[in-house]
Amino acid sequence: MKVSNRRLETGNLMTRFLRLIYVMIGLTLLSTSAVADTPFPTIHEPSDESLKCIQPEDEMRRNHMNYILHERDETMHEGVRNEPGSLAACIDCHVEPNENGEIAGIDTDEHFCTSCHTYASVQIDCFQCHADRPQKFIDRNSSSEAHKGASIKQQLQETLAATASEGANQ
Repeated sequence: MKVSNRRLETGNLMTRFLRLIYVMIGLTLLSTSAVADTPFPTIHEPSDESLKCIQPEDEMRRNHMNYILHERDETMHEGVRNEPGSLAACIDCHVEPNENGEIAGIDTDEHFCTSCHTYASVQIDCFQCHADRPQKFIDRNSSSEAHKGASIKQQLQETLAATASEGANQ
């Protein structure tokens, strides 16, 4: 009796172990097929072929945030402004109007930054302060009549004041 119980217990353990192995193999196969079907993000190349990025593409994919943070620190703490590595320079080259003349905003899939950041599940917070389209396409004169002739700083102050007063009225 004892020998057969031991064999039964050993058989149950082997069955459980094999089931676990099968489940793990199945999950591995599912995960690799999902990865194989995932499209890589599209990188919008500048239309002006004479423009070259400050670093090779594979280097920029891996380390662009380090460059941007370095530029931020130099600009904010030391007052150094270097155009080639600035976020504005990246946007000026890589964000261009589509065939209809429309420029994609950061909240659309067509924006240069969005495709990779969505693919990598990384939140973009640069554009809470920075423009998400090239400076040459930002029309600063056609905003509301209240802002006509005002500098960007004045417009920002007026907007913040209006927002603060709306919040106080609620």
